[in-house]
Amino acid sequence: MKFPYRRPDASGLVAMARSAAPALLALAIAGCAGPPVLERQVLGYDEVTSRLDQKLLLLNIARTDNGMPVHFTSTSTIAATFNWTTTLGIGGEWRRSSGDSFLGLNVGSGASENPTFSIHPLSGQAFTERILTPFKDQSFEFLVFQGGAIDRVTRLLASGIEVQNADSSFVRFIANDPALPQEYAEFRRIATHLRWLNDNRQLFVRTLVFAEPIAPPLKAAPNAADVINADKEGLQWRQNADGSYQLTRFQAGRVVVMNVDPMSLSNQARFELNERIKRNPRGFVFLDVRADGPGGDFAIRGAIKLRSMLQMLAFVANGARAVPEFDVAPDPRTGPTPENPRSALHIDISETAPATTIASIDFAGRAYSVGDTQWDRATFAMLGDLFQTAVGEVKGVDLPITISK
Repeated sequence: MKFPYRRPDASGLVAMARSAAPALLALAIAGCAGPPVLERQVLGYDEVTSRLDQKLLLLNIARTDNGMPVHFTSTSTIAATFNWTTTLGIGGEWRRSSGDSFLGLNVGSGASENPTFSIHPLSGQAFTERILTPFKDQSFEFLVFQGGAIDRVTRLLASGIEVQNADSSFVRFIANDPALPQEYAEFRRIATHLRWLNDNRQLFVRTLVFAEPIAPPLKAAPNAADVINADKEGLQWRQNADGSYQLTRFQAGRVVVMNVDPMSLSNQARFELNERIKRNPRGFVFLDVRADGPGGDFAIRGAIKLRSMLQMLAFVANGARAVPEFDVAPDPRTGPTPENPRSALHIDISETAPATTIASIDFAGRAYSVGDTQWDRATFAMLGDLFQTAVGEVKGVDLPITISK
C-alpha cells in the first residue's frame, strides 16, 4: 500500500524560514558575545585595580591625619576563568495528511566567570624595604626625565636640601617642612629657581657617566692582544695626558642636578665628582648651581635628601590640617614661572564626598579627596607612580590572601 506524498508548497517553506530566522540570529549573536564580554571584563579589572591603588593612598593619608598607623596591601595577581557555552537543537515534523511541515530550533547560551584575587599585606622586611626606605636618586631622575615639573618632584619627594662645602662636608640643612617656616620658605625658593632654570633648558638632571680606571697606568702602549682582550671584556685602553696608558671601564654613576652640562667636564673631573658624591647614600641627589652658570647669582651646592613612601604620606597628611603649607614668593633672582601653588598636594577634607570624578575616600566620618586642580591631579598621579615603584611588584612575601568569587 502506498501513502500519498504531498510536497510542501511555497507558503509552507516561507513559514518555516520565518520561524527559523530569529533562532539563527540569536545563535549568531551568542557566538559573537564572547570577545566583547572578555574585553569589558579585562578593562573592568584594570579600572578596579587602579581605583584601589588611589583609594589605598588616600586611606593611608587619612589614617596618618587621624594619628593611626599606615597599612599597605598589594594586589599581586588576578586570575579569572571565563566560559561561554552555546547550544543548538533542531527538530522537524512532517504530516502525511496535510501540506504543512514544521521546523523548530532551540538556542541556548550561557557565560560564567570565576575570578581569583591574591593580595599581599606588607609587613616585616617587605614593609621596611618598600615603605620606610628612602627612594633612590634614579627615581628623581626618572620623574624629571619623563616630563615632571622639577619643583613638583622636589617638593613632594624631598625632605630637604643638605648644603655642603666643595669637599662634600656638611654645612647646614634646609628642611622642606612648614613647621620650620624660615627653612621651608628657603627650600621653596630653591625649588622654584630650579623650575625656572629647567623650563628654560638651563638645568641638567642626568646620571654621571665616565671611564673608570681599573688598573695602574702603564708607560708603554698595550700590544694588539691586550687591546683585543680588553674589548672582549667590555674594557678600553685610554691614553692619559702624561702619555701613559690606562685600562678603563665605562661606568654610570650617581645622579646630578647642575646648571652646566656635566658632559662638558673632563672624564677625570666626572670621575672625581662621582667619588665625592658616593659619600652620601643613594637617597641623596647631588645639586650644584654654579656661580659661573645660568642663574648662578643664586648659587647653591649640596644634595637633595629624598623621602620614603611613609614620609611623603605623612608630609601630605600633615599639610591637610596639622601643619599646612603656605605661599612663598620666588626669589628676586628667579625669572617668571608658570605656577607656584601653595601646597605640593592639597587634600580636601569635607563632610560629603565631592561631586567630581577626582579620587576620594570616606574615613572617620569625613571625605578625603584630592584637590580639584590640574597641579594637584598631576601631583597625585606622581604619588601613584612612586607608590607603584615602591609597592607594585611583590615577590617572596609570606601568607598571601587569596579571594575567590
